[in-house]
Amino acid sequence: MKVSVMQENLARGLQIVSRAVSSRSTLPVLANVLFRTEDAGLKLTATNLEIGITCWVPGKIDTDGAITVPARLITDLVNSLPSGDKVDLDLQGATMLRIRSSLGETHIKGIDAEDFPAIPTAGDRPTSRIAQGVLRRALEETAFAAATDEARPILTGVLARFEGATVTLAAADNYRIAVKTVPLLDPVEDTSIVVPARSLTELSRVLADSDMPVDIVLAPARNQILFHLESIDLVSRLIDGQFPNYQTVLPKGHATRAVMDRDDLLTAVKLAALIAGTSANIVKLQVGGAEGDAGTGLTVTANAEVGDNEGRVEASVEGDGTTIAFNARYLTDVLQNVDAEQFALELNGPLSPGVFRPIGDDQYVHVVMPVRTAS
Repeated sequence: MKVSVMQENLARGLQIVSRAVSSRSTLPVLANVLFRTEDAGLKLTATNLEIGITCWVPGKIDTDGAITVPARLITDLVNSLPSGDKVDLDLQGATMLRIRSSLGETHIKGIDAEDFPAIPTAGDRPTSRIAQGVLRRALEETAFAAATDEARPILTGVLARFEGATVTLAAADNYRIAVKTVPLLDPVEDTSIVVPARSLTELSRVLADSDMPVDIVLAPARNQILFHLESIDLVSRLIDGQFPNYQTVLPKGHATRAVMDRDDLLTAVKLAALIAGTSANIVKLQVGGAEGDAGTGLTVTANAEVGDNEGRVEASVEGDGTTIAFNARYLTDVLQNVDAEQFALELNGPLSPGVFRPIGDDQYVHVVMPVRTAS
């Protein structure tokens, strides 16, 4: 292998694929990036066996070849080279890569490319397509709600339910549910899969906020999904199992509804969380007047041994006043990740789930379970 690439292109490619490098695998080759010449440039690939990322870097090929080299070492080395520099990569033998630049040359010992796991690539016919910006925002608004505890593996994934011209993404743990429906560019047959939330979080990092399409390719065996965009492929395994029927948990109506500015509520919750975080991280929201009484506004309070906090938020309130307690982190998560100027909070009393809906977006809903308190 002998290929020349620009430093900034190689650095970007390594930054993208390094997100898939395994840090704890017993297989040494999974800590490496695969360098392989292909078409008119260099193909970089990394995987941890759950997710695989491939990035094509433009360059001038003199001789074809392939090798895997330690991801962290090669990334640090390339990042240390001058921007705008030409980088020559020369394979010497089966396991030695020479890197030459204006600063000199470095030799890095790697592992034979034959030992690297095979990673699927995009086929000619995608299952469907979706605009990059649409998918990126949908992932940012849902994937954070997936469970991180491996006790219930199915909840560490995001349900993707394809129905005709739309796909609905749903993520849940034991305390919250985030659901978002977005349009597809190509209609598909109805099907449902569960994708690891970690894979979708990495996908959102490489998506652009544009109308350019992402090809979605579902493997015939329904065990992998591949997302293809210009110069980048991301493939992920799927989680086998039945995702819980979240629709039965979504409240059908409400007794109280408050509409307020997102930033005002987020600021009040963050201030209360400074106090709540020293104890059980519980904040109380009083909506309207006292329990059962009509009123206006919303009050956010927190109490702990170190002190207390009370914040007032202007809100338009419909229905009876009520008080409800939440874990502060779940409130800040939805308010920080969902882009909306105003939110509606719908309640059915202190022991029923709270429903957050961004004003102007009827395709998103976020449900947070309340916390029982002594008072």
